[in-house]
Amino acid sequence: RTTITDLAAQLDPELFWQVHRSTVINLAWLEGTRRDDASRLFLRMRGQDAELPVSRAFVHLFRAM
Repeated sequence: RTTITDLAAQLDPELFWQVHRSTVINLAWLEGTRRDDASRLFLRMRGQDAELPVSRAFVHLFRAM
């Protein structure tokens, strides 16, 4: 069993970002972002209907986008 932190460390940081304590995304599949009324950030991934939440600890990754 591998922790998500260890898994993320093995992946290319230019292509894969951890965005939540339980979620690592492939940036090539990122379609867009959305903020709700409470300023929480959500990601839309290509081919997926559901949005993924971004935890406050990882929101800084999207500030430059």
